[in-house]
Amino acid sequence: QVQLVESGGGLVQAGDSLRLSCAASGRTSSSYGMGWFRQAPGKEREFIAGISRSGVRTQYADFVKGRFTISRDNAKSTLYLQMNSLKPEDTALYYCAAQRDYSDNIYWSEFSYNNWGQGTQVTVSS
Repeated sequence: QVQLVESGGGLVQAGDSLRLSCAASGRTSSSYGMGWFRQAPGKEREFIAGISRSGVRTQYADFVKGRFTISRDNAKSTLYLQMNSLKPEDTALYYCAAQRDYSDNIYWSEFSYNNWGQGTQVTVSS
């Protein structure tokens, strides 16, 4: 198992930027494919972006392409989500997730992940 702790959320205005971090501890995080999800009040949790264990491969949901960037620093056991041009509809609780991987895969389904952080709140005002 790997333990995940998100940070970097906050209250910003539309058009601003934020960088979320997800610190991993426990088993070597470089052995895990990782991803970011979010859940807004009254809505289902949705996939934002995923990254392979090597960091070479990434995948994004259509609604964040060109605005958000996922990256990881395996030496620091940290996953990042750079969010630019934030919109009020980006307001949600943001989660990072990890899944043990052996093939440098990307996982886009929440049901593929068995390690989750507690989430960090992002609120974007108009």
